[in-house]
Amino acid sequence: MQNSVYPTERTVIFGLFILLLIFPATVQGQSEYVEYYGQSLRINNIGMAVLGSWALANLSVGTYGWIQNTGQRAYFHQMNFFWNTVNLSIAGFALYSNLTAEYALLSGEELLEMQGKSQRLFLINGALDVGYVATGFLLRYLSTKYPKNELRLRGYGNSVILQGSFLFVFDLVMYGLQRSHRADFLQHLSFSPMQDAWGLALTFQF
Repeated sequence: MQNSVYPTERTVIFGLFILLLIFPATVQGQSEYVEYYGQSLRINNIGMAVLGSWALANLSVGTYGWIQNTGQRAYFHQMNFFWNTVNLSIAGFALYSNLTAEYALLSGEELLEMQGKSQRLFLINGALDVGYVATGFLLRYLSTKYPKNELRLRGYGNSVILQGSFLFVFDLVMYGLQRSHRADFLQHLSFSPMQDAWGLALTFQF
């Protein structure tokens, strides 16, 4: 009876020993991922602040230009106003979501995947921005085909070209920042012996 129990007890003790080795490394490694994702959110927050500032400037100038001008210029400012009500809503919602996000208990793999989704979203948006700019040029072209709506189509077209161009640059810059952040994290993340505990820890080596 004792011979059948002993191997089981030995297995349990060995398992506990392995857990004691792994647990410190897991805790320290997790903190690296949490800091990594927190920095990713800070990058996004700066971007949303820029987008929100652009939106507020366009809303102010758009309102004034819409009131003070007529014809093509009035339509230009009108579309700028409409477009940036959406931009401001997106920036505000994103900032709120980022600032209230609870991610400290997520696994490193989940945090890495969430950052990857955010990074890919900027790239997808960049592709959509090209479509916006193309739509703006299409509106300008249609203005020559429909004389009765020429001023409206041309004014709207110019606005969409401007807004699409800004968003294209914005999304590419944000994608580049997130991509660089991810690459830097993965490049410097490595396994190394812990100094104050048994086991292996995920650390940065610069």
